[in-house]
Amino acid sequence: MNRLKQNGHSNSSKQNGHSRSISNLPNRKEWDSCLPLPALSFPAATGIVFLFAITCFVNSYHGDFVFDDSEAILSNNDLKPETPLSDLFVHDFWGNKLDSKTSHKSYRPLTVLTFRWNYWLSGGAFPMSFHIVNIILHGLVCVLMLIIFSLVLSGYHTDAKGQIVFGAPKSSLLCAVLFAVHPVHTESVAGIVGRADLLCALLFILSFICYVRSCCQEISFLPNRSLHRPETFSMAWLCLCLVLCGLSVLCKEQGITVIGVCSAYDIIVICKIDVLKFLGLKKSGMNAKNDSSPSNIDQRPSGEWFKSLCVRHIFLVIIGLTILVTRWRVMGSAPPIFQVFDNPHSFVNNTLIRALNYNYLYALNCWILVNPWWLCFDWSMGSVPTIDSVSDPRLLAVIVMWAVLIFLLYSAVIQEVGQEQRVLTMALALLIVPFLPASNLFFRVGFVIAERVLYLSTAGFCILVVMGICKLHQKCPSINIRYFVFFLVSIFMLRSIQRSNEWNTEMSLFTSGAKTCPLNAKIHYNIGKINSDVGNVEQAISKYRLAISLNPDYDQAMNNLGNLLKDQGQNMEAELLLQKAVEIRPDFAAAWMNLGIVQAALKKQKEAEQSYHTALRHRRKYPDCYYNLGNLYLDMGQHQLALSAWRNATLQKPSHLNAWSNMVILLDNLEKLEQAELVGKEAIRHVPNDPTPYFNLANVIGKANRYQESEQYFLKAIHLSGKSPASKMYANLGVLYHRWEKPAEAERAYLKALEIEPANQSVLQNLQMLLRKYNRKGHS
Repeated sequence: MNRLKQNGHSNSSKQNGHSRSISNLPNRKEWDSCLPLPALSFPAATGIVFLFAITCFVNSYHGDFVFDDSEAILSNNDLKPETPLSDLFVHDFWGNKLDSKTSHKSYRPLTVLTFRWNYWLSGGAFPMSFHIVNIILHGLVCVLMLIIFSLVLSGYHTDAKGQIVFGAPKSSLLCAVLFAVHPVHTESVAGIVGRADLLCALLFILSFICYVRSCCQEISFLPNRSLHRPETFSMAWLCLCLVLCGLSVLCKEQGITVIGVCSAYDIIVICKIDVLKFLGLKKSGMNAKNDSSPSNIDQRPSGEWFKSLCVRHIFLVIIGLTILVTRWRVMGSAPPIFQVFDNPHSFVNNTLIRALNYNYLYALNCWILVNPWWLCFDWSMGSVPTIDSVSDPRLLAVIVMWAVLIFLLYSAVIQEVGQEQRVLTMALALLIVPFLPASNLFFRVGFVIAERVLYLSTAGFCILVVMGICKLHQKCPSINIRYFVFFLVSIFMLRSIQRSNEWNTEMSLFTSGAKTCPLNAKIHYNIGKINSDVGNVEQAISKYRLAISLNPDYDQAMNNLGNLLKDQGQNMEAELLLQKAVEIRPDFAAAWMNLGIVQAALKKQKEAEQSYHTALRHRRKYPDCYYNLGNLYLDMGQHQLALSAWRNATLQKPSHLNAWSNMVILLDNLEKLEQAELVGKEAIRHVPNDPTPYFNLANVIGKANRYQESEQYFLKAIHLSGKSPASKMYANLGVLYHRWEKPAEAERAYLKALEIEPANQSVLQNLQMLLRKYNRKGHS
């Protein structure tokens, strides 16, 4: 677009011969007259907005990878340089194949591509660079939103030089500042996976601006109070708009909604059509005050402007359908499969009750926009209990929501349409249209509430707030709204800073979530998992039990709790928990494997073998399960089956160190030294930087009396161990020297082993034997 220029407060008569527009200039003055803000130039306003946006979320730059970041970045092989770039376009957002049954079908290759660039530039998965990009992207989106607010509040204006005028500078600035500091954006900015929303919004706005530019660049000047309807449009700008729309969809599915917003702006603002009057559902009458069109405008579909409007909408429809069909084909022509706990409200059987549940969720989303102190990173698993009866008192929230919405719709559509009504209609369009993909109306979504989907919708909310402030000033001029504006911006900023700080670590994020949604079993599960990872076993067990009490069918919590109880020797309770987990989810491969481990510990070997095979039936590539199956066969004395199972583990995961070690040790014990040596050398090729395979191979070769070669492998193992080698490495090296008839070297190795583990009786006995041998030979 051309450079924006501030319009200031010049009156309409001075504009008649020098500008072209699609809205009446005095309205901009009315919008701005009540606001206690300076009328800044566009460059100054962008600087202010960018500063507000960065200030609110800059403290998230040093945050960790939290929540979904782990799966999308740390566990996503698509970010690694060795992964072919083409894989990004056949995998989902999480790095899984799109045709997989477990895929959520979230196809966002451009977002993943930016993650890959971050990974490459920072030399690995270091969170700071990822966070910095998110913060800057939010600042850019807020700056572009300033243009959107100007276009919505005052229309499209150019001066005599053809430069676009920054209309309604005060109200546009306030809308942009409110958008920049709104706390609901924290998830999109502080959560790295929120980059999908940021990139989508960036391209969404650029697409919308290009659409407005395509319609308005050929408008010639018409006298004030006349209808300005474009009879031609720029095909180049329109094509660029549609390309940017497609790119926005490749960042996040929500990007397609820009087509609906463009359509609404074209009909309502550019062509100034009163939709109900156009359809013959409303009689002609006097238009609202300050409208830019005369009261007797013919709303019938005639003239070049209408043909131009139809052509533009044909393009919008064709591209929209093309994107939808392509998206459906990419998904494998099948929707994603979600579990009941992902979105229980969509699984309610009764159609009426399910509709009431959806409306209640819409009311909660509105409440989050109004009251962003009530925020949570996850709203699943009991956070919002389903409504099961029409007598549920929570339906009062639905009634209030619809009362407000009907009032706004009446003000925007039913009354005679003027500039104020058009702005209100566009505010509602920006609020509602971007939210539609998350509404459950067209397809089931995998969440109850997700704050990130409100990122674009917040723009419409901000316009409604500013309109409300202006109305308040008009109705009660005595009220000093300066303090209200200052308070609103300040309280939003404080909450955003606090909330982004909570997103810095998983523990602070999950703890804050437990305060907002104490009934959310998943939050307590996540707190339990963190405690388990850091060794707080008792706290982890407590949280897992709480999660199961809140959701008796929480199979994942049962699996993790069963593992902890197994490690503490409480195998009976662990077995019961794991059996219940696989009853709830028969294809839960991890729970089947863990059940097999517990059954093996309880000496239920046949049951354990069956559990392992069931796990492998549901997950064919499962090296850990093959490893544990090999351990079971070892206990059962079936050595060949054990070796076969461990070999399968290394074939599926060549870096599976424990499987390599067990094979070498078993072959060594079976006196199959040649096979053991071959396996040991193969292990070194696959795991060259770990001391264990060198140590195992040294023992095998030493047993074959190849002392010098064995010594080299022992020394390599000790070198790779760094500052903390195991006592057994020096102990076995001492044995090698002992057998090699190198008593001085053997003594030094034994003493080194005793430094590491002074109470090692085996080393003490070997050292005593060595010293006695010295005495018999006369050594000191």
